[in-house]
Amino acid sequence: MKTQAKTLLAMLFGLLFLLLIIMLRTVNVEAIGPNGTSIGFSKLNGSVRDAVGTHMFWYYLTEVIGVIAILLAAAFAALGVYQLVKRKNVLKVDKTILALGGLYIIVIILYVLFEKVIVNYRPVIMSGETEPEASFPSTHTMLICVILGSAAIALKRYLKDEKAYLIAKAVCIGLIALTVVGRLLSGVHWFTDIIGGLLISAALVLTFDVVNDLLRTKKKKHTRTVIKD
Repeated sequence: MKTQAKTLLAMLFGLLFLLLIIMLRTVNVEAIGPNGTSIGFSKLNGSVRDAVGTHMFWYYLTEVIGVIAILLAAAFAALGVYQLVKRKNVLKVDKTILALGGLYIIVIILYVLFEKVIVNYRPVIMSGETEPEASFPSTHTMLICVILGSAAIALKRYLKDEKAYLIAKAVCIGLIALTVVGRLLSGVHWFTDIIGGLLISAALVLTFDVVNDLLRTKKKKHTRTVIKD
């Protein structure tokens, strides 16, 4: 996919995410959540909740996948620190690693933001809690989709063996799919929470892909210029 098309898609997913937030506050808002909390798209969300139920196995499984994603992010961060120490200049750290670092910072900011800014509350009160928690978007879905989605792009640079890269990419995509399905089946999120998580994730991963393309193109131009000189 061309860089321009990726940019347009990233903008589209970002706008759809914002539109979904507005609609959740205005469309079919009813008090169907715990403690009478009001939920947007209540008929759709209520129907999916009643059909799915609550299954904590899927919740804990997706928590494990979350740990795997965080460990992968930590591995990229460790690689960046290693390069910084060895090369003694942040500008000499791989641009892909720097772009990943910027992406992770944005994800952390959004994660904290949506824990504070309540769009919808969870359909269940979690164990150990007395009040319903923030539920939109599914930040767990966002975290895993962004880390594994960006990893599927970044690993192409570091796995020179094509077969190894394709296997790693397939594993990332498989874990993302398992997270989306598992988080929905767990019953700890509304259907629109998952959709919101997917929309913001798609916008962020595509933006990373665009930045990565631009950095790679810039590096190639710089290399050709140095060779000519």
